[in-house]
Amino acid sequence: MVIEVYYNNLSDYYKNKFGGKVVKLSFDGGFSCPNRVNGKGGCIFCSGSNEFAGNRNKTLEEQYHDQVEMISKKWPDSKYIAYFGSFTNTYDTVDNLKKRFETVLKFDNVIGLSIGTRSDCINEDVLEYLIDLNKRTFLTIELGLQSMHDSTLKYINRGHDLKNFDECVKLLKKNNINVVVHIIDGLPGETEEMMLDNINYLNKLDIDGIKIHNLFVVKNTPLAYIYEKEKFNLLTLDEYIVILYKQIRLLKPSIVIHRLTGDPKKEDLIVPLWAIHKIDVLNGVVRMLKKNKAYQGIDYKTNK
Repeated sequence: MVIEVYYNNLSDYYKNKFGGKVVKLSFDGGFSCPNRVNGKGGCIFCSGSNEFAGNRNKTLEEQYHDQVEMISKKWPDSKYIAYFGSFTNTYDTVDNLKKRFETVLKFDNVIGLSIGTRSDCINEDVLEYLIDLNKRTFLTIELGLQSMHDSTLKYINRGHDLKNFDECVKLLKKNNINVVVHIIDGLPGETEEMMLDNINYLNKLDIDGIKIHNLFVVKNTPLAYIYEKEKFNLLTLDEYIVILYKQIRLLKPSIVIHRLTGDPKKEDLIVPLWAIHKIDVLNGVVRMLKKNKAYQGIDYKTNK
């Protein structure tokens, strides 16, 4: 049986690299975010919750065992990437970072570490520690960009500009550290052309992976307040699928696609309601790629 692959997906990447099933374990390390705690209000789309991370009221060891107990029933021989995704996981002293990261690296079958953070939260001391970690484990740094357009970054109250992000990525890659970048499609004021510009920009950087999210509005966020007042347009499911299709065609083939949708909690979601149906997005994109005999990077050479 021949399985058609239309884009460079994370599951296959891990399988080829490590020779078997690799699962991410989501930890909550008790970190915060400078864009929230310093009185700046945070990004307008962020609720400040830890969403699908582990329970921060439990120890890292307890979070590990809770997840492994469930995962091992389905994949008994799997290996694990320890993932710190919620909040800003380098916003602390190096000593405190070591207490978290060195702990999880000692857990059974943990073969790597993925750290979500901001481009304005990697200082010289943190970078030095990341360089050391990168020599000892499979390290990935996930950076939220959301958009390359400074006008959008200002509107969403991101707290840094493109120049800061650009410098951070180049510094990490200079030290051979894997970088995954998050972007959001459908941010207020952004056109389809601007969303495609995000891909063309990232193609020029030496990044290793990408996470593409659709904008959704959840309760208890500044964006929810804005939506209540203005009722701005959000992408429909069909519109989002078309944009993803075009972005995948543009995306450099070597960049691993880690995700193609956001992941809101049903009880917190205001709009769009289709955002909870992740499989509809994935199936729709694959159908469009298959129908048009397209694949990741088919348009890359003419757009780099």
